[in-house]
Amino acid sequence: MKKALVVSASTLFALPLVAFAAVNNLTDAGSLLIDIINQIIVPVLFAIAFIVFVWGAFQTFIVGASSEDVKEKGRNLMLWGLIGFFVMVSVWGLVNILTGTIQFGNTTGPSGGLPSSGVQVGN
Repeated sequence: MKKALVVSASTLFALPLVAFAAVNNLTDAGSLLIDIINQIIVPVLFAIAFIVFVWGAFQTFIVGASSEDVKEKGRNLMLWGLIGFFVMVSVWGLVNILTGTIQFGNTTGPSGGLPSSGVQVGN
């Protein structure tokens, strides 16, 4: 029963994505996949890492005030939450460096010349 409820709830949440997808070609499918990753999966992963960290802090400082075993489990949860944050931010940074360095068919960049500022020096 629980499994059917979880499957139907997840289908209910994913239904607007399918309805508004409007995939006409492979580029649209890739854009849809990237949008799903950026707008749904990444925020959920960050939220899970934050919840794990906060739960570990709760275990360490509130529940484990008198028990060293509970404090140790809470510290481990805090550590894993921080490791999750570090890995996600590192991968995010590496992807941004890669996409900023290698322009995958992007021909809309600057058209050449030196960058100009608002101050004219010289002539």
